[in-house]
Amino acid sequence: MDPDNPTCPAAPNWSDKKKMELTPIEVNGDQILLAEGIVDRGLPERMEKALEDNPDVVEIWIRSPGGDARAGNAAGRIIRQKDRFLITRIPAGWTCFSACNFVFMGGRARIVEPGGYFMVHMFTMTNSRDAIAYSVEQGTDTTIELIGDIEQQSALLASEDNDFLIRMGVSRDLLTEVMYRQKAVKTDEGEDKSTRRCLSQDEAIKYNVANVLG
Repeated sequence: MDPDNPTCPAAPNWSDKKKMELTPIEVNGDQILLAEGIVDRGLPERMEKALEDNPDVVEIWIRSPGGDARAGNAAGRIIRQKDRFLITRIPAGWTCFSACNFVFMGGRARIVEPGGYFMVHMFTMTNSRDAIAYSVEQGTDTTIELIGDIEQQSALLASEDNDFLIRMGVSRDLLTEVMYRQKAVKTDEGEDKSTRRCLSQDEAIKYNVANVLG
């Protein structure tokens, strides 16, 4: 496990594909859609097409290091709005992180298998210290402008996340009790250096992230 993030694996298996690839396969007679890679802006359109082109798909197996938050929300809504009952699954050994969380929550039935990781963090509109340092060098006005923009965009995204969880039937306590309690940026101060949290099986059920036992 990761010494800085002890609930999570040191080397998450979340795919190194530069944009999420959607691949239909057959497993034990069932049609499965593999969703692997970074959540990019084009994902919602590809997800819509993949589900239209493969009407027999019953499950989406997903692993991803995250990506575009709003694209993740949109892809999750597309999954939920389909007429058929779609299951999302994080198989054993796979990790679904950040924006991937919202794609996963689109499933009407959601399964995190034992050994699968639903990994969360505190969202931030900028984790680039270089950008912050540069604005400080430019003077007070530039820094205030950057901070104001971050605050505005963060508030908007928080509101969107809250609305999304309500629509998906996931407890909003996931935001306040888990996600928002994580550090946005790793620091060298103090013993706790964690920036990520992986839900236990009990927590996944408690917050209704998973609503079917794996």
